[in-house]
Amino acid sequence: MYCLFVTALFSCSEEGFNENGIGIISGTVVEEGENTPLANVKITTTPATNTVFTNADGEFEIDNVASGDYSVQASLDEYIAKFQAANVTDSNVTNVVFELVKSLANNVPPLAPTLLFPPDNATELGFTVNFIWTTIDEDEDDLTYSMELRNGNTNEIQIFETESDTTVTVQNLQLATNYFWQVTVSDDINEPVVSPVSEFTTLTELTNPILLVKTVNNNSVIYSGDIGEEGDTDVNLIQLTSENQNSFRPRRNSTVRKIAFLRTVGGNTQLFTMNYDGTEVDQITNSRPVKGFRDDYVDFCWATDGQLLYYPNFDKLYRIDPDAGGATLVFQTTDGSLISEVDTPQFNENLLVLKTNDINGYNVRIFTLDITSGTGVEDQLVLEDEPGAIGGINISFDGQTVLYTKDDSQSQNSNYRIIESRMYQFDLASGTESILDSEAVTGQNDLYPRYSPAEGTVIFTRKNNNLTAVPAIYTITLDGSKAEDLLFTGAAMPDWD
Repeated sequence: MYCLFVTALFSCSEEGFNENGIGIISGTVVEEGENTPLANVKITTTPATNTVFTNADGEFEIDNVASGDYSVQASLDEYIAKFQAANVTDSNVTNVVFELVKSLANNVPPLAPTLLFPPDNATELGFTVNFIWTTIDEDEDDLTYSMELRNGNTNEIQIFETESDTTVTVQNLQLATNYFWQVTVSDDINEPVVSPVSEFTTLTELTNPILLVKTVNNNSVIYSGDIGEEGDTDVNLIQLTSENQNSFRPRRNSTVRKIAFLRTVGGNTQLFTMNYDGTEVDQITNSRPVKGFRDDYVDFCWATDGQLLYYPNFDKLYRIDPDAGGATLVFQTTDGSLISEVDTPQFNENLLVLKTNDINGYNVRIFTLDITSGTGVEDQLVLEDEPGAIGGINISFDGQTVLYTKDDSQSQNSNYRIIESRMYQFDLASGTESILDSEAVTGQNDLYPRYSPAEGTVIFTRKNNNLTAVPAIYTITLDGSKAEDLLFTGAAMPDWD
């Protein structure tokens, strides 16, 4: 009886082993969120089988695993161990995937940011500053930054947040202002870390000689800029007006230290003034706005002493006191033609030069106007009866020559498309016209010319004649002694003081 029982028991056990069989556990270990494979991860099971480690691709395999249910563990220094259930069946591969999370127990905070630029106590910075800092984080955590900028004059505080960049560009800083800045860094694990405070001062006086216009957010924006070494472009650009408003055609008067310009307000073009640094913006015109042929081809001018502004309103020319207001009629065309541009010389306050045209921008007349009596009287004819687009008038400081552009193609079309505009001078004493030899080629237009303060150079806009062309600002010497010089890219409507 006893021997028979033992034999029967052994027979049952042998049959159960064959029924379970042997399989394989394989898998992959990656870092959670990044899906980066993790190498050298220790893989163990419960019940115990072989212990293995992941390869460079984060993969592992355990062979000859008896069929059954297992808990598989993946563990690696600086990561939280993780468990996965695995059911092994005969002759099959059971696959598991681990996503390990970094352990925070030994995580250390980043070092306090080091402020690189502007350096502490820097002076005479422009109104656009690129702030730069750096920090070190041993755990290579994702860092976020908060830069605080305080105006020392007003105590106004601006906060700039970045997720990874260690640089912030701030525009429209104020003239002659002391600023303080500080950066806070956070790894979202430890307490935020704060840098020391650094300070700097902006320009005490705006000295850029050039005013210009760039397009930002589909609006015209006024900037000032400087002239650097030969070949330098876009030197010391300082934004003076907001990109949220359409502001253009800047004209500076050094006597009153103001900039006059045009701005679109409620569908009309109005005349404004502001300080050299873009502060204290005042609207000058209202019920009688600036009106001519097209906004981008209408122009106005200061009286030499800065006490008056002259501007067109359809067929009428007005003068207005920028402080007291009250527009006064100076001149009206007799044939209903539109006044589009006006300019005055520096040393003859009783002389103006006007450009008139029809409603399509053509049939241009350029002539001087004597305003000695207060009411304008036509004096000397400069140009008439020439087809094509003509404009950009500027009179020399002594009132002897008039600068303007003409479309040499003489094209007249419904879109006022200019094909081949070139610069010309008219000598009022001799009554003769001469072309300025620029380096413009076929398909390019030279527009909006202005004499330099010393009048040995002309600054102007060059633009290809296709509709999507991007303008640029150049200079050319009147005697041809120097090659053209590119000053500003993506810019137009220059004014030079």
